[in-house]
Amino acid sequence: MMTSRTYDDAINLLNTLQTPYEVLKKRWDANINLDEGSNQEIRICLARIGYSQRDLDKLNIIHVAGTKGKGSTCAYVDSMLSHYRKSHGIPQNIGLFTSPHLIAVRERIRINSAPLSADVFAKYFFEVWDRLEAAAAESDVPFEKPVYFRYLNLMSYHVFLQEKVDAAIYEVGLGGEYDSTNIVDSPAVTGISTLGIDHTLVLGDTIDKIAWHKAGIQKKDVPSFTVPQLPAAMEVVEKRAIEKDVKSFSVVGLDPRLEGVRIRPDALFQKSNASLAIALTETLLKTLDPGFNPNPNALPKAFVDGLEQVVWRGRCETKVDGDITWYLDGAHTADSIIVAAKWFGDECAQKPGPRILIFNQQGHREPIELLEGLYNAIKSQNAVTFDHVIFCPTVPSAQASKKDHVNLSTDLSALAGLTMQKTFASKWRELDQSSSSTIHVLPSLEDAFACVQDLSQEKGKVHVLITGSVHLIGRALGILEGADAL
Repeated sequence: MMTSRTYDDAINLLNTLQTPYEVLKKRWDANINLDEGSNQEIRICLARIGYSQRDLDKLNIIHVAGTKGKGSTCAYVDSMLSHYRKSHGIPQNIGLFTSPHLIAVRERIRINSAPLSADVFAKYFFEVWDRLEAAAAESDVPFEKPVYFRYLNLMSYHVFLQEKVDAAIYEVGLGGEYDSTNIVDSPAVTGISTLGIDHTLVLGDTIDKIAWHKAGIQKKDVPSFTVPQLPAAMEVVEKRAIEKDVKSFSVVGLDPRLEGVRIRPDALFQKSNASLAIALTETLLKTLDPGFNPNPNALPKAFVDGLEQVVWRGRCETKVDGDITWYLDGAHTADSIIVAAKWFGDECAQKPGPRILIFNQQGHREPIELLEGLYNAIKSQNAVTFDHVIFCPTVPSAQASKKDHVNLSTDLSALAGLTMQKTFASKWRELDQSSSSTIHVLPSLEDAFACVQDLSQEKGKVHVLITGSVHLIGRALGILEGADAL
């Protein structure tokens, strides 16, 4: 048993549960993916740490899947419930489980909108760890602990039940049907945000295959909501709703009560996320608060305040540091990258000084197409161009100075060789043949920041857009704010 049980100790142990890239690649190459057996493992682990499936029903879970907007939808639900709680005392406590984290792992598990403190995170982490260790010692059959995300998911159930949470929002990690968040048999309500092509190595390469996974969170006798989808996706979602025997199935259009409500960014896709969040929140409150009676013509003040005051860091966020203005947006979809480009253009079109782009996307979300979408969106404005374009990897893997950022599931050889960054640079040159942009391929985000500092010393005021990846934004905030980042 470890004598030291700090937050750092917990993160070091948690990182041992990451799946190395080499193992992931072998699974992808062999077409080995998650199946029902994966969730059975979590159900068994839940029992090993002392809980039953019925215990999870106490959490009144709002479960959200989707390709685009599921994180924003969860943030809106959390914020609306938080403001309703302040004015009505209901729910008693709100839990929020999301991924990935921006700066610290403990962001993923929140109570009443606040990340767990380092001490509280460590306390609950080791309680779960010890219970699993004890169960392993008593078992005749050896078993391993759940992998990184699934361990945190398991831990979140323990945290929320111990903290007397009576409304919990769960964002699906990957897919839906076989995601570890889907072991809950009786959530209060489920929601499916906009579907698209993502994680094709795991979920399949067509919209109908992906929709099958995402729609798997729907449950028997539980209300289900979704937003308008592509026809092929909607057909699958509706079919699965029937298979799952849901209580009701509703397609949520733009809520007319959002008229006059300040939604950021002011884009249709974000208003769609807000509309879905409203439907989910209203459904839960009808269960929790006998006095709650939605007005079809106007949103409650708590809802308006929640929507307008939502805090979701790294989305259209501006930070000023001397002569450098940083514009940070974790856009990682085709729709959101266009909004990020428009936001940046609107913000600095009339301001003097060079414009700099820092971009990375290391995942499997068709990053070249994302970069091309950003270029086209910027070019279409005819107001802003980039004088310097910087491509750099996001995480220096196991050598990360902050253990929360260690990521063993990335291709270390590609990172070391800057393979993706060189591809980005080549694509940008192809797109931007008539421009005089200076392109930099740098080995780390720290080097990118040093480059910006040098340019600022030479040119004075500069404007820097950082976008393409939530992980990139998290690392950037960590560098900019240090220990105060969370």
